[in-house]
Amino acid sequence: MQIWQLGEQGLLQRLQRFCPPDIIGDDAAVLSFPPQQSLVVTSDTLVDGVHFSPQTTAPEDAGWRAVAANLSDLAAMGAEPLAITVSLALPRETEVAWVEALYGGMAACLERFATPLVGGDVCRSQQAVIAITAFGSVTRPIYRHQAQVGDAIAVTGPHGAARAGLELLLQDGQWRDLDPQIRQNFICAHQRPLPRLDLLAPLKQLGVERLAGMDSSDGLADAVLQLARASGVKAQLWGDRLPMPTGLSEMVDSDQARDWLLWGGEDFELVLCLAPEAAERLSQVVEGVSIIGEIVAGQGAVLQLGDRLETLAMDSGFCHF
Repeated sequence: MQIWQLGEQGLLQRLQRFCPPDIIGDDAAVLSFPPQQSLVVTSDTLVDGVHFSPQTTAPEDAGWRAVAANLSDLAAMGAEPLAITVSLALPRETEVAWVEALYGGMAACLERFATPLVGGDVCRSQQAVIAITAFGSVTRPIYRHQAQVGDAIAVTGPHGAARAGLELLLQDGQWRDLDPQIRQNFICAHQRPLPRLDLLAPLKQLGVERLAGMDSSDGLADAVLQLARASGVKAQLWGDRLPMPTGLSEMVDSDQARDWLLWGGEDFELVLCLAPEAAERLSQVVEGVSIIGEIVAGQGAVLQLGDRLETLAMDSGFCHF
C-alpha cells in the first residue's frame, strides 16, 4: 500500500502508535521540564539521496541515524534528552511499509535512550525528507568557545569507521578479504551510530568545571577547527595519537586511513577541550576516551606528523554548499 491510498489521517493514525498516548493528539505537545535547568533545542534534516539511499541505508537505519544525529547534538551540549518531534515530507507513492520501518528505527534508538516521540507533521514532497527537532535539559551547558591555552584535546572514541562502513556499502567487492567482524563493525558504525550521552554522568561525577566541546558528525578535524575558531586559540593534534579504528589499516593505506579518520564524518563521537588533569581522569573512567592533542596560542589547527606540522583547513571536509 502507498501512502496516498492510506490518506493523511490514516498515515497519522499509524504513526501515532510510536508516540506516548497521553501526550500525542492535540495541536502541540506539553512537556514537563526539570526545575533549575535550561532548555536545549536542536534540529536536523536528512534528505533522500544526500544523507541516505536504498543502496546504503534501510529505512530502519535511516530512522535510527536521524534520531542519533539529534541526540548527539544534545550530548555535545551536555544535555539530557527530553523528547523529539518528527516532520516528514514524502512522495505520494511512498510505501506505507517503508514509513513504518523508518519509525521503527527511530523508536529503537529512542527506546535505548528513554526519549519519547511527541509529535510532528507530514506533507507531500518530490523526495523523502526527515526533519527532527530534539529537546533536552541541562544545568551547565557545554559550549564551543571555552577552550583555553594549555587544555588537552580528548575524544570519546575512534574515527573513520563510519566512512569505512559507507565505502563498504558502496563498493563492497573491493574488500572481499576483509575480516567479517571488522566489516560488520564498520557498517554498523555507519548505519547505527550511538550518540555519546553516556559521557554526561562521568563528566558530572568528576566535577569538571570548564570544558569546550562538540560532536564530530562532520569529521574530527572539522570539530577541532570549529572549537579552535570559536575559542580564538590554536589546536595541535598529535599524529601518533589519532584514534584509528581497528581494521582500518587493513582496508586502505595509511594516508587514506588518516584522511577518513580526520574528515570522514558521521562518527558522532565527542571532541572535548579541558584541563589536562581532568582529561586524564576522564580517560581512566571511560573506556575509549583518548587524549590526542593540546590547545596552544595562535589560530587554527595543525597536525603534528613527526617533525612536520600540517595545517588543517576547513575546506578539506564535507560541505553541503
